[in-house]
Amino acid sequence: MNIAIIGTGNVGGALASAWATAGHRIYLGVRDTNNFKGADLLAHQNTTAHPIPEAVAAADVVLLAAAPQFTQSIVAAMGDVKGKIIIDAMNSLRSHPEGYANSFDALKSLAPGAEVVKCFNTTGFENMKDPSYGGEGVDMFVAGSSKRGKEVAVKLAKDCGFGECWDFGGDDKAGLLEQLAFCWINLAIMQGHGRGMAFKLVKR
Repeated sequence: MNIAIIGTGNVGGALASAWATAGHRIYLGVRDTNNFKGADLLAHQNTTAHPIPEAVAAADVVLLAAAPQFTQSIVAAMGDVKGKIIIDAMNSLRSHPEGYANSFDALKSLAPGAEVVKCFNTTGFENMKDPSYGGEGVDMFVAGSSKRGKEVAVKLAKDCGFGECWDFGGDDKAGLLEQLAFCWINLAIMQGHGRGMAFKLVKR
């Protein structure tokens, strides 16, 4: 799969590394190809850096893992996204796109023709690097009304080593995943349990 990643910090970097190792072709979309955070990701033969519009044009799937307040400028830089799957991995807990409650709503409005889903936002980047606890993969979660987009997100989650990627529902449930992210932050950081914790759904 050809994947563009915009936002090469902790989350974007962890997913880029995992997906490149799984055999996917990674196009890092950056503003300056000579100077960007995560340049060490280029050590993997499946990963290259490009200006944002070139990375998006080459990809079938676009992961956004940047600061949510930059959503508008990122969409403007991406160019034509018709028919592409956009995975929103951002959380609007401290900041949000101007005029929108969160990045998902902004993407749905500003990127017509794209299939937008919410995923890879509910846990720390450490769990994206290594989602195995006691030999068992912890869980990831996805929301959105695009069936194709969710199928791709589920596959990519399992390619990272997550045990399952649970479907939370349609576009109206994307906000719940931001609340789930806050639950993880509350437990891991505010309540002091540490970042080495994750969610796993069990059924009787």
